[in-house]
Amino acid sequence: MKNYEITIFNKHVREHAQDDKKHPQYDMGWADQRFLQVEARSSDEARKSILRRHPEHKGFVIVDVTEVTLFE
Repeated sequence: MKNYEITIFNKHVREHAQDDKKHPQYDMGWADQRFLQVEARSSDEARKSILRRHPEHKGFVIVDVTEVTLFE
């Protein structure tokens, strides 16, 4: 398994933030990019894993998927 860092934000929260409104479901931090880590066999699998938890139909946008090396 490899480690991946996913850069993601929520476009609906971002739209609310631009209008100085709170999103009814997600905190305003989702207007900015967040960095999540996941273990997966490939970048496609990492993307699918994140989208199960943060689906596109709820406004989540993946900006980047990067393989990262963990040092022990």
